[in-house]
Order: sequence, then C-alpha cells, then structure tokens
Amino acid sequence: MEYNTSLPKMIIPEYGRNIQKMIDFAITVADREERNKVARAIIDVMGQLNPHLRDVTDFKHKLWDHLFIISEFNLDVDSPYPKPTPETFQTKPDRVLYPSNDIRYKHYGKTVERIIAKAKEYPDGEEKAALTEQIANMMKRSYLTWNRDSVNDEVILKQLEELSNGELTLADPSALRSTQTFVPRTPSTNRDRDKKKQNTSGGKQNSGGGGFRHNNNNPKFKRKF
Repeated sequence: MEYNTSLPKMIIPEYGRNIQKMIDFAITVADREERNKVARAIIDVMGQLNPHLRDVTDFKHKLWDHLFIISEFNLDVDSPYPKPTPETFQTKPDRVLYPSNDIRYKHYGKTVERIIAKAKEYPDGEEKAALTEQIANMMKRSYLTWNRDSVNDEVILKQLEELSNGELTLADPSALRSTQTFVPRTPSTNRDRDKKKQNTSGGKQNSGGGGFRHNNNNPKFKRKF
C-alpha cells in the first residue's frame, strides 16, 4: 500500500497526483511528436480539472506554465507560448516603501499639518483668519477624540502656534466652540434603560403576589356579589 508520506512531493497539489504522474510519463516519451500530443492532452485534462481558470486572462498560457513547473522544467515540448525558466519564478518582488512621516502630534495626524502648511500660504486677511479658526476647531475635535475628558483652549492655541511656526494665531480665543459641541453623547446601556423603565412604571405595578394583574374591565374577571 502506498502512503502519501512515502510518495514524492507534488509540485502543484491543486492538480492532484495523477496529473503529476502523467507529466512524468510525458518526459519519458522518446518521440518528440508523440510527446507533443501527450502534452496537449495533459493540458486539456488540466483545464477540465480547473474550470475556474477559464475566466482568467491567458487561460491556456497559465496552464502551459503550470505544465512546465510541475515537470520541473524538464519537459521538452513545443509550446505555443514562450517556455518559462526557473529564474522567472525565483525573482523577488520589489520592496514596498512605506511612508515614514514624522508627525509632531499624533492625535492631530498628518492631514492637519498639511492644512496648516497650506493656510500659511494665504495672505493676511479675513479668509486666512476664518481658515485659522476652522483649523483650531478641527484640532480641538481631534484632541477630544483621543482625550475625551477635557481640553484647555490655551493648549490648542499654543500647539497651533507651534505647528505653524508662529504664523497662525487666533485673534479671538472665544471662537473655539464649546467642548460639549464636540463630545458625543454616550449611548445608554441596557441597564440604564431597564432602570428607567422601572422608575417610570413603578407606580403602575400591582402590589399583589404572583405577578398576575386583574383586568377589572373584562366581564370574565368581575366578581358576583
């Protein structure tokens, strides 16, 4: 009895061991014309085993590449496509370079710094003052997102001045909106809702035992005296 652990390792397991045996047999065929016929027959079987590849671009090209890969590039046949080489599949991908931005205040992010840099280019006037006010309020929102307890307006104004190298200052500190405007209301938990229901319906509960409430309007429950 043959066990998979004692058999050679399959190059592409998705095609199964029978395909690999067929390709190993094709390598041993001496006549080139006959070997080409065997290779084309194997390609047809490989396509039937993987019908999902038919939606892939260059479906046949992919099958022929897999044929040579499974044969470990030892199969010498006439392919309608350029025969791949082992070096083709050993090329390492290019290294992906990730941006390494040095953000001074992480809770503001890089976007706020870019907006500040753009605002510095505006000439002095009402438009620059209005933009500075919007930036300050945006910074306050970002600050409260990561520090929900409280925020000091002086901290926001100081950090705005630092990020803009002193070029952006808020003339009227009262332009910063209230903290309550930014802090979202915490959704009530199930326990709070249950407690609210108990408080509102406490006076309507029946004081009798057993939890059964009589409906005096129903004639079935009217007592006869």
